[in-house]
This record gives sequence, C-alpha cells and structure tokens, in this order.
Amino acid sequence: MNILPREFYLRTDVVLIARDLLGKFLVTTFKGKLTSGLITETEAYAGVTDRASHSFGGRRTARNDIMYRTGGTAYIYLCYGVHSLFNVVTNQAGIPHAVLIRGIRPVDGIQLMMERSGTPGLPAERLDGPGRVTKALGIHYSRTGTDLTRMSSGRDRPAIWLEDRGIHIPLNDILISERIGVQYAGRDAMLPYRFRIK
Repeated sequence: MNILPREFYLRTDVVLIARDLLGKFLVTTFKGKLTSGLITETEAYAGVTDRASHSFGGRRTARNDIMYRTGGTAYIYLCYGVHSLFNVVTNQAGIPHAVLIRGIRPVDGIQLMMERSGTPGLPAERLDGPGRVTKALGIHYSRTGTDLTRMSSGRDRPAIWLEDRGIHIPLNDILISERIGVQYAGRDAMLPYRFRIK
C-alpha cells in the first residue's frame, strides 16, 4: 500500500489539496475488516479567513482544536447530533485548514459497507453525502485526532488512512462549484471550493 505521506498534507494550498484528493482512497480497518472507497467529492475549508470554516476568525474550541494540529490528522466531528463527518487537516500546525470528504466510490468490503449502511445495496459508482461515507466506512467521531500518515504492524496499526493507488483524475473530469449548506458564510459560500469527479 502507498499511504499518503505527511508532505502531501503539509502543502499550503488547501484548495489544491482538496482537488488532489480526488482519486485517492479512504481506507478503514476495524476488527481486522478492511473497507475502502475511491474519493469522488471533497470540499476545502481555508481556516481563519474562511467564514464557512469552524475556525473562522481564529475560533478555537474543544471540538475544533484538532484543526490546529499538523497536516495529516483526522478531524471528525458530530453533525446535528447524528452524523460523523470526516475531514483531513492540512498545512502546518497552527494553521487550521481542512478538507471534508463528501463522496466515495465503494471498492473494498462492499458487503460490510452495505451492512453498516443498513441498505440492501450500495451505488456502484458513488456514495454521496459525508454522513453516508462515514457510516459505510465505520468512521465514528471518537476517532478524531487519528494520525493518517503512520502505519505500524499488528494490532497497533491505525484504523483510518488514505492511499494513492495510482489513479489520476484529469482536470477536465473534475466539476468545480460552491460548497453545500454554508449559506451562513455570506460571500464565502460562493467560493469554488467543492470538487467532484464527473
């Protein structure tokens, strides 16, 4: 496996990283059972200057403190008291940039992902919605703070990581638009920070 290295996340342009995550794989293993999906949709959140970000204006709380860690850390939070939403922290420690994973194409462990989702079938091409993604992959907000770049052997290996399996998504196969559900962010709601594979 080719786990994305720390250097991938430490770059300063969170929007570029959000685009570059398309075609990478979000992978989990719990109790020895592996599931994965090819990332099909992302959204960038540009920290203290982005009104849609949890850290806008330098806000720092018990929930979003993970955003201020070094790039390559999982920021997973509970939304509406129901859904765990998975984000990847980027940039250097102290700069709270993050990318939300909004969609995947199920690849490994599809039967288990169906069981977790409580549905008789999963879409073959894509699973849309960040809450559906985490449910299928078994990701819970209690895993926030996981280091996504370190893989050790045996029982101690991390439960969540991202991989590069050599898939390149051409620019003309990427749709770019404004983010979803951030109307409260005013003019920042219109920023072209959402990326999807056609």
